[in-house]
Formats: sequence, structure tokens, C-alpha cells
Amino acid sequence: MKFAIICLILTTGFMTFGWTANQDKIIDSLVNTKVEREVDLSSQLVKISNTITLENAGKSGVSSFLFAVEPSAANHLSFIGAMSKGDDDHDGDSESLEVARTTVPEHKESTFFRVTFKELLRAGKSAKVDVETVFTHHQTPYPATISQTEPQLVLYTGNVYFYSPYKTTSEKTVVKLSSSSIESYTKVKPVLQSESEITYGPYENTAPFTTEEMKVHCENNSPFLAVSSLRRLVEVSHWGNIAIEENVDIRHTGAILKGSFSRYEYQRDKSGANSVWSFKTLLPAAATDVYYRDEIGNISTSNLHELLDSVEVELRPRFPLFGGWKTNYLLGYNLPSYEYLFNDGDRYVLKIRFVDHIYDNQQIDQAYIRVILPEGAENIELKTPFKVVRGPDERHYTYLDYWGRPVITAYKSDLVEQHIQDFEVTNERNS
Repeated sequence: MKFAIICLILTTGFMTFGWTANQDKIIDSLVNTKVEREVDLSSQLVKISNTITLENAGKSGVSSFLFAVEPSAANHLSFIGAMSKGDDDHDGDSESLEVARTTVPEHKESTFFRVTFKELLRAGKSAKVDVETVFTHHQTPYPATISQTEPQLVLYTGNVYFYSPYKTTSEKTVVKLSSSSIESYTKVKPVLQSESEITYGPYENTAPFTTEEMKVHCENNSPFLAVSSLRRLVEVSHWGNIAIEENVDIRHTGAILKGSFSRYEYQRDKSGANSVWSFKTLLPAAATDVYYRDEIGNISTSNLHELLDSVEVELRPRFPLFGGWKTNYLLGYNLPSYEYLFNDGDRYVLKIRFVDHIYDNQQIDQAYIRVILPEGAENIELKTPFKVVRGPDERHYTYLDYWGRPVITAYKSDLVEQHIQDFEVTNERNS
């Protein structure tokens, strides 16, 4: 099944997230009294969890605060989310907080997000918030080329301090690595390295927008895979079935293989520590008639396991993937429409995932979604949990179609596991 691919060039950070840029001012009365950061470098992604205790030292209540991302990391930011953690009077249940892209005219070099509190933060009170960020392509193979038998070393460049528009009274950062094999790391006292963890701080009274380059050079043989292009087709049938087909271009973004590849050594010595032999895709529990093939034909080196809440498919390409190598495959399956298609009279709502779980710690550079609705569908509306680029509507013709089946298209770049969420397509059909 062939797709027309439209290339989208996203020139600014806010277009990647799809949030409209507003303007805010920095409230000087807000203070980060305590910040605990965890920088997870154990996979190809950079996952940073920020637990922030904010105090309103002013005389009036505030409804939101600003979260800043330093210029060197902004282009790698794929996901940001925030959760409340109660306040100083009581520890309430965690709740998602609204996050919106904004700007500060006096600091155009930085990227800002406005996080809205679940309730007004009164004068003299504190609130605890967790802000989660995920960055892609933010660890660089160093050296860039390795032989088949060498381990993969990567270099991460970040900030020793919590980058914030507010003063930080106390902060500590824990960097988690994939192994205890560390070539070098930035030493800003106090700093402690223990096995596969590096602890920076605690640091006291950090000024706003303080930066100190942090470099960590260590071994990381995690699968460095990136889906360069995902073309996902969702076809809704009149006869109680939804057909899903994914055309996946995937590449190894780790250190490029230097020299020739020896399959004999690979099988004898299990060499190629950074190579990818297989990966596991998780499909919905109701998935049936699963197929896995490429342009040559069916790929028999795969296994399928039915779990309680999903169908696990172990995908094994025709050859192991080393740095710089890539492959393409088709994965398809069927779903019963009664689990995903709901109606109230002539009004129908399709509720289904925007993307599936392709592999652990996945990163998708570009996703292109096409939804084919039954012939006669009209008044079509698309609702997504995050901003996407809506493509032009199309028509799809099959046997016995007269007007053709309406097709809606959508695009989004830079997706990670947090983007595995349902989207909705609403339409009306005359009986």
C-alpha cells in the first residue's frame, strides 16, 4: 500500500509541540526552595524528572509559574508534562497540570512553558510540582565510529544546575547511567560518583538562569533506534472491522560500524554490543491476523505472544542493525470495531491510538497518519490529545465505491512513548 509523503519543515520549537506562543513576565516573588532532579541516561533518550517546591514569597496569589529549557537542549525536547504533588498544608493526589508554550520578551534565547497550578498559590504558601521532560537525539556517539567488537561510548552535554527563571535555594541532581563504565564527567563540587550514578550537589542559592556545562562520557550499549518515518493507516470497515497497517522506516543512530561485518564472529562471540538483533512491539489485546513483511515478502523470524492486556510481537529483521544501518517493514493487524467505534444514532466516534508501542524507549522522527472512513461519512472532525498538523483530506476508492471513502490525514514529528494516546474522529452517516 503506497502513501504520498509530505515533508514538513518545523522551523521553531513551538511548532513541534503545536502550542500557540503567548507572552509572560517573570514573577520575582516565586522561589524554588527545593529542587531534586533525576537525569536518566540509561537509554537512548534523555529523561529528566524535576521535583520542584515553589514558594510564593510575594503579597498576592499566583496562578502559574514558568518552566525554562536552556537553548542548547530546546531543539531536542520531545515531551513535557507536569503533575501537582500537593502543597505544604496537605499531600493531595497527583493531578495533571496544564502546560502551554509561552515567551518572555527579555529572554528570547530561552524556551519557556507556563505551568498552571490546580488552584491559586496564595502568598506565603508553597506547592510541589513534578515536571517531566523527554529529549531525543541528545546523546552523541563518541567516538562516532566503532568496530564490531568495541563497546559504544556516548557523550551527554547538559547543565549542572537547574535552569530556572527563579532563584533556587537548594538543589540536587542525580544522573543515572546505563553502566558503571565512565570515561569522564564534569566535576563541580560537591559531586559523588557511585557505580552507575553521579550525584551533583546539594548546591545552595543558585541565581536565575545559571548555567555550568555538564559533560558525561560513558558506555551505553542500549538500542539506539529511531523511526525516521512511520506511515500508519487506519481503515474503518462497514462490516465490523478496523484494519491497521504500519509502514516503518527504522535506523540505528548509534556509533557507525567501522570496517566490514562478520556474521561468523557475530554468532560465535556475540560481538556487536550496540547492535540490535530484535525488538518487541506491543499491539492492542484485541489484535488478530498479525502480519510482518518487507518488500521481499513475509519475514518468518518473528514471534507472537498473547498477554493479558496486549499482544507482544517480537520483530527480528533479516539482519542485525549496526550504527548507520536501516531497514523497512510492514506490520499489520485487524481490530474488532465494537471496541473502538461508538455511535449515537447516525453520529459515530472512532477512538484509537495515534501510534503504537513500537519498541521500548522509542523515538519517532516523523509520523504520518491516514484514517479511511466508510463511504458516505460526512461532517468529519478530528480531536487529538496533542497538537498535530492536519493534512489535506483525500478520497480512497475500492471495489463498488461510488463517491469514494473520505480520508483524513495528520502529521506529527518527534514522538516518544508519552505520545501513545487515543485520538478521536467524529463523523455522521445517513442510514
